[in-house]
Parts: sequence; structure tokens; C-alpha cells
Amino acid sequence: MAETLLPTTVVGSYPQPDWLIDREKLTHLPPVRVRAWELWRIPEPWLAAAQDDATVLAIRDMERAGIDIITDGEIRRESYSNRFATALSGVDLDRPAMVPGRTGGSVTVPRIVGPIRRLRPVEVHDVEFLRSNTDRKIKITLPGPFTMSRQAKNEYYEDEKELVMDYAAAVNAEARDLKAAGADVIQLDEPWVQARPDEARRLALPAIDRALEGIPGPTALHLCFGYAYVARNKPSGYSFLPELTATVAQQISIEAAQPNLDLATLDGLGDKTVIFGVISMGDP
Repeated sequence: MAETLLPTTVVGSYPQPDWLIDREKLTHLPPVRVRAWELWRIPEPWLAAAQDDATVLAIRDMERAGIDIITDGEIRRESYSNRFATALSGVDLDRPAMVPGRTGGSVTVPRIVGPIRRLRPVEVHDVEFLRSNTDRKIKITLPGPFTMSRQAKNEYYEDEKELVMDYAAAVNAEARDLKAAGADVIQLDEPWVQARPDEARRLALPAIDRALEGIPGPTALHLCFGYAYVARNKPSGYSFLPELTATVAQQISIEAAQPNLDLATLDGLGDKTVIFGVISMGDP
């Protein structure tokens, strides 16, 4: 059977149905970095089953749309990063901190009060459920180590590099389990390399490689401007992109449609496979 010339995929997330999540509350919250249980409409005894049902709906939508490599829609998450980041040891969620957000304003984040460690698998069930409900290739997303380190307040590590590398080790352990559970593609979400390029040049590249160490491909790295930005405020180029050619990630996934990305930007990506975002969520 011939391979698809230009296979299609999704970034990762998919809208949760209104019967599952309180969209009005979600719309008025700042970016969710700790848990936000109040967003779920379904009480705890039935929440997991409801999330499974909504995940199946997302899977079927992607299949009907003809997507080649699908995800679980991140239906069980309140944000792309918080479910994994808050499952790690070394973070205090009961007494969080307030820090400046990526686009201004204040955001509630975990406080880092001890060594960052992964205690248990977090998304293995998600992969197993997805694998059992589709015959398509499947992708699972994980927040990148650099991004997670920017979404918490460090009150423990004296060496910032050690902090980011401990996050990377936690991501690597999770990624190994996700591959074993049946994931075809592992994607790291690292939007903060775009938001904090100078810090990323010091800290991100070794951490990305550590997070993907020993993970058989395909592996992808996603960066974007964030949908907290309206389209008219987005630049037409990335401040941190050619640097990613030095990572072991085989694919670079970039938001392109909404900011009208200058395609000349792609010249700097060398032999990386480009996952090119062609749909703008801001379109009517």
C-alpha cells in the first residue's frame, strides 16, 4: 500500500462538548497552569466515563474528516500542559504562586518546592484508549520541559539548567511508556521557546534532546504563538525556529495560517519534516 504523500494531522487539542466542560468559565479564566476541576460539568463519580465518551466523539470527527494521524483531542485536560505538569512530584499545588503570564496579566502557577520527578504514568490510559478505538495512526502530546519550567515558580533549584533537565527526564520516562502503549508519534509542545527565545537558547535545546532520548520516531516538536493572541497581533515570523534544526526531533510543527507566516522562514529548517498549520481557528 502506497504511503500518503502529504499526511494530515491535528495539533492535538479538540473542543470539548459543552455538556462536559463549562465553556463560559473557561473563556474567562487566565491560562490554566494548576488544576481547574470547577470547569467540569460532570461530577467526579462519572467524570472519567464522560471524558471517554467525549473522546470517542472527537476520534470519530477526526476519522470522518479524513485525518491520517489523529489524537485523543486532549479531552481529559483543562489545558495542554497542566494535567501532566501537576502530576509530578516537587510541585506545591495547594499554595500556588502568581506570576506574569506569557501575554500579560497574572497567572496562577505551581510552586516548585522539591526535585521534579515523575511518580507514575499520566497519559498511558489515554493512549491505550485511543489505540483501542481507531485503526488510524495515533499521536499523543506532552508539554515540553522548557515550557513547563516557565509555567511554574522555582523556589527550590539553584541551577536553572538542572530544573529544566529534571523536567526533561520526567517527560522522557512518560514518552517511553506512551510508545510502549501504542503511540505512533510523540509530540512535545514547546510554545514558550517562541515566547522566551533568549532563555530558550540557554536552556531548551539540551532539554528537548533529553526528553526525546531513546524514543523511536516519528517525534515532533510543536511551537506556536498561542490562541490567547488575536490574529492581528501575531508576527509573521518566529523568533526561535532555525535553532530547532539542532534537536533530535524529526518533525517541526508550526502555527502558520493565522499569523500569515512568511514561508521563507521554513528555509532554515534543513532536513526536518515540517508540519504546517493550514487552518486558522479565527476564520468564520
